[in-house]
Amino acid sequence: MTPIQVLKDVFGYDSFRGEQEAAIETVLQKKHALVLMPTGMGKSVCYQVPAKILPGLTVVISPLIALMKDQVDAALAKGFRCCFINSSLDRREREERYQKLKAKEYELVYVTPERFRKSEFLEALGENEISLLAIDEAHCISEWGHDFRPDYTRIAEFREKMGHPLTMALTATATPEVQKDIIKQAGLEESEVELFHGGLQRPNLSVSVQEVVGLDEKIRAFIGHRHFHPGAMIVYFSLIDTLQKFSNEISRMGIEHWTYHGRMDPKQRKRAQEKFIKSENGLILATPAFGLGVDKENVRSVVHAEIPGAIEAYYQEIGRAGRDGKEAHCLLLYDGDDIAIQMDFMKWANPEPRFIRSIYNLLGTRRDTIKAEGLDDLRTQMNFYNRRDFRVETALNLLERWDSISGDVARGNYELHGEPPEEFLDQELYEKRLKGQQQKLFQLMQLLKESECRKREIHRYFGMDDDELCGRCDVCQKEKS
Repeated sequence: MTPIQVLKDVFGYDSFRGEQEAAIETVLQKKHALVLMPTGMGKSVCYQVPAKILPGLTVVISPLIALMKDQVDAALAKGFRCCFINSSLDRREREERYQKLKAKEYELVYVTPERFRKSEFLEALGENEISLLAIDEAHCISEWGHDFRPDYTRIAEFREKMGHPLTMALTATATPEVQKDIIKQAGLEESEVELFHGGLQRPNLSVSVQEVVGLDEKIRAFIGHRHFHPGAMIVYFSLIDTLQKFSNEISRMGIEHWTYHGRMDPKQRKRAQEKFIKSENGLILATPAFGLGVDKENVRSVVHAEIPGAIEAYYQEIGRAGRDGKEAHCLLLYDGDDIAIQMDFMKWANPEPRFIRSIYNLLGTRRDTIKAEGLDDLRTQMNFYNRRDFRVETALNLLERWDSISGDVARGNYELHGEPPEEFLDQELYEKRLKGQQQKLFQLMQLLKESECRKREIHRYFGMDDDELCGRCDVCQKEKS
C-alpha cells in the first residue's frame, strides 16, 4: 500500500500538504526524521500513514493527556486499531489495555513519557515489534524548549528499551538550538536525521500590537477589532480571573460568546468547544489550552488580551487563525502590567520542589480534613491566599502525571502510589527551567517593541533566513502609510 493510497482510503484526501509526503517517504526508507510544521498543518498524518504501512506497532509519545482521547477517537473512526495509556485511566481500563497490547492487538498506541517508568507497561510493550516511534510536541525533549518535561530527556533510554526503533520527532515550534537538542536527547546524530521544515510563512495572517492600559481599554480595543474583522474569533487570556471579568463586561453589552477555561466542568468545556467549531461567526474567550487539536479552518481572528509567555506560544496560538488560507487578523493587546502577571504565572506554573513535596506529604497526613474542606485545606496549610495563585492545582497535576497520586483530591477520593521521583524535584533543574522561561518572556517583549517587520523577526527567531518585509504587520503598514 502506498502513502497516497492510505491518504485517500483512510483520510479521504487526494493530496498531501507541505512536507508531509517527503517526511513519510523518509521514514518508509528507514531514515529518522525531525518534522517542524506549523499548527494545523497535519503533523499526525506524518506518523499515522506509516503506521498503516509498516508492520508491527507505532508508538506515539505525547505530553497532552487532555488531547489523547480526542486523537484516539479520531483514529478509531478512521479504522485504526489503537488506544491511549495514561494516568487518566482507572486500574481496570489500564490492565485491559496492557493485555491487548501484550496480545499485539494494536497498530498505534499513544502514551505519556512517564508511562515508561511502569514495568507492567514495558512488559506488554516488549511483546511487540516497534516499527516507528513518533515523538509529538518534541520541543518538550529539550530543556531549552518552552514546555520542558523531565521524562522527555529519557527518550534515548526509552528508544534503547524498544530496540532503537525508527524515530520521527514532530513539533510546531523549535529554535535551531532546540532542534539540535531534540536530536541529541533522542540519542541520535545530526547526520542520521532528515530535517523537514514546513516553514513559518503564513502570508494570509496580519499581525499587530496595540498598547492599552487596563481592562476597559482592552475591551474597547477588542470591540473595535471585532467590528472591523467579523467572523469566528478566539480571544486568549493567561489568567482565568481576567477572562471572567472580560466575559462579564461584554455580556452586559449583549455580546454573545462562549468561555473555555480550567475552572469549568470538562463537559461544559467540550460543549463550548463544539459550539464554537460549528459556528460561522462565533466568539470564544479561552485560556491557552483551547486550540490543541481543535480543527477549525475558518477562524478569522485571534486576539491576545494578555501577553503569552514566549514567542513559541504566541506563534502557535496565532497559527490557529486562517487555516483555510483566507485573510485573517491577529491582534495582541499589550498592557505593561501584564509583564508582572506573566512573571507570577511562571512561578505558579512551576512550583518549587519543596512545595510539591509538602503537598504530597499533606495528602498522606490530612486525608480526612481534605475530604471535608477540599483544596482550601491545602491552601491554608501552605499559607497563601492569593486567589490567582494556582500552585496547589499545578502540584496536584504534576503528582498525577508522575503517577504518584490518582483520583479526585478535591473530594478527598484519592490514592497515593509513592513519592515523586527525586530527579523531578531537582532544585538546580527547577531554577534553570524558570530562568529559561524568563528569558523567553524577555525575547517576546523585544518582539512587541520591535520597530522593524514583526513577522520577519519571528522567522529569524526560529532560524529562518528572512530579509523580506511581510507587508502584513502593523510595523510594515505604518511604513507604507
